[in-house]
Amino acid sequence: MRGGQLEGLKFRRQFPVGQFIADFCCPQRRLIIELDGGQHAEQLSADEWRSKLLGERGYRVLRFWNDEVLTNMDGVLEQILGVLREGG
Repeated sequence: MRGGQLEGLKFRRQFPVGQFIADFCCPQRRLIIELDGGQHAEQLSADEWRSKLLGERGYRVLRFWNDEVLTNMDGVLEQILGVLREGG
């Protein structure tokens, strides 16, 4: 997601959005990418609440497990591109 590789858009790492810090954020498209490690399996309701609050601020949140990013980077990038393309 560096250097505008996805549709020429810039993603910012560790980007503040309200009271939260997003793993990656494309402010131009109001898209947040969260990468979740194993500890998130125990806090799904907190993650859902966080995504809901970010949604209320006008952001769409995509979540991926760290393992998915490591084993299927192409698939993850395709999902992100799909969302970017549908958002115009």
